[in-house]
Amino acid sequence: MQRSLPLRAGALSLIILALVLFGWQIAVSGVGKTEAMDPEYAALMGETATTGKSAMPGPLDVGAAIWKHLKDPFYDRGPNDKGIGIQLAYSIGRVALGYGLAVLVAIPVGFLIGMSPLMSRALDPFIQIMKPVSPLAWMPLALYTIKDSSLSAIFVIFICALWPMLINTVFGVSSTRKEWLNVARTLEVGPVRRAFTVILPAAAPTILTGMRISIGIAWLVIVAAEMLVGGTGIGYFVWNEWNNLSITNVITSILVIGLVGMVLDQLLARAQALVTFPE
Repeated sequence: MQRSLPLRAGALSLIILALVLFGWQIAVSGVGKTEAMDPEYAALMGETATTGKSAMPGPLDVGAAIWKHLKDPFYDRGPNDKGIGIQLAYSIGRVALGYGLAVLVAIPVGFLIGMSPLMSRALDPFIQIMKPVSPLAWMPLALYTIKDSSLSAIFVIFICALWPMLINTVFGVSSTRKEWLNVARTLEVGPVRRAFTVILPAAAPTILTGMRISIGIAWLVIVAAEMLVGGTGIGYFVWNEWNNLSITNVITSILVIGLVGMVLDQLLARAQALVTFPE
């Protein structure tokens, strides 16, 4: 029964997908009423106004757009016309830099706080105040001080990815079993060696959980940040296609954003599984 669970879950997922696509196609296939209007205005409004066809594209239209992007994802025809592959590369690069900086700060600082009850109590009020602040609230300050839109987006990624990793690292380190620490002290294991051989393996699953949460938030925030700063990135691509009234490309971008986010999450999920062991 357990072995067949993945197959049954996969089959159910395919059925749900088919029902969603079928319902979507039916919903956009209707034709509404049309009224007489000025020919120039009708030409501007397109088929929505002249034939009553729904302005929302169907799954077949989106599939055709996806295939078009896949055939040439890295074209570059100027600052406002770049392929979706190039835009994704810019976004992933910014996320990698901001997220990497957050890892370098959050995990060592989390260890120091988690191993010291005094530091934990002293810094907890500051963490609790900063944690709920929306990452985009930092954008005006970042633009004013850094004066570079791309670096400002990286800073926003850093600040939003920092807190989940920091809090989970502190929790994982402070929750290490006391008997394990007592055995290490009995064997006269030093603080540095104890941190790497006892505390880190015990806290690793919790730290990876914080990293999974952080990568999801980072990928979510970069889209909104790039809509604000413009220039390049998948967020700018979405906003630019909306300004071009290309709803098909907007939906295509949403699907791509979701797929990339899922891949990033699954990579960290696999890493988490490697360091998680049943007791």
